[in-house]
Amino acid sequence: MSPLDGSPHVVSGSGAGVNEVPLLQVEDLSVRFGAVTAVSSVSFSVSKGEVFGVVGESGAGKSATARGIIGLLPSTARIGGSVRFKGEELIGASRTRLRRARGSEIGYVFQDALTALDPVRTIGAQLVEVLQVHRSVRKKEALEAAAELLAELQIADPARTLNAYPHQLSGGMRQRAVIAAALIADPELIIADEVTSALDVTVQRKVLDLLLGVCAARGAGVIMITHDLGVVAQTCDRVAVLYGGIVAEQADVYSLFDRPMHPYTGALLQSMPRIGDTSEFKPIPGSAIQIFGDLRFCPFAERCARAGADCRRAVPPESTRGNTVFRCFHPLDVPQ
Repeated sequence: MSPLDGSPHVVSGSGAGVNEVPLLQVEDLSVRFGAVTAVSSVSFSVSKGEVFGVVGESGAGKSATARGIIGLLPSTARIGGSVRFKGEELIGASRTRLRRARGSEIGYVFQDALTALDPVRTIGAQLVEVLQVHRSVRKKEALEAAAELLAELQIADPARTLNAYPHQLSGGMRQRAVIAAALIADPELIIADEVTSALDVTVQRKVLDLLLGVCAARGAGVIMITHDLGVVAQTCDRVAVLYGGIVAEQADVYSLFDRPMHPYTGALLQSMPRIGDTSEFKPIPGSAIQIFGDLRFCPFAERCARAGADCRRAVPPESTRGNTVFRCFHPLDVPQ
């Protein structure tokens, strides 16, 4: 059930067992571009079949985290920490190993389908190339697999779509083609980076349902990167809230919506418009912070009404309340 409207999740992950190795384990991931620190210290895990949300406003470090996982950052980026896929370390892995991981083990659905697709090649040629790079199949077999996947994504005429160029398709159809490219080699983990942000609202839910339905049928884990808490409520099992390159709060989706601990999470929830809600809209004051060098204070301190002197002197350590882990000296469950 969605914590917002009572509708069911599209996918429900089972979570890792006590002795089960997570599909993906990220520990203290950091990403720097020169003096700018995009990600300071991000840790989370994703289990097989789970939909894990990563949410935050622009500049929070969401896409840098996602691309750092799979090695899609430019050569100027400095990456630290650990990313283990099925127990194997990917940070510091060779280019050959990372190329093998992309597509066959970890699929990536890009935000802007029009720029993600090659404009001078047909959809079929691009899907066939992905499959042949990762699997030993003939072109005819690859085309058949591509047509079957497009049909599974509810494209009415797969053969026509395979022969079409990206500019000949609607935005929703292009996004399905990008999803097909990410899924065609049967990866065990899908990273979906703001997959609905460029779509009309009438198309967004349909694309999400298709993506998560196909992933569920394959038992694939999903990292759902978004700024939209409505998407999180409707699709995710657990969620990490990023701000200033750190995980401000991490919890199961029900705990996050019912009892947020971090003031930033609470502010995000208060700034969400809701149908029938006539209360005053409460935007978050100020702008997202840019971090230079090492993070030495709470990145939300300058925008937070609960901040004290301690928030400006040090980064809050991790604390735990029930199913929620957060980093705040003055959490919302403690009266001021």
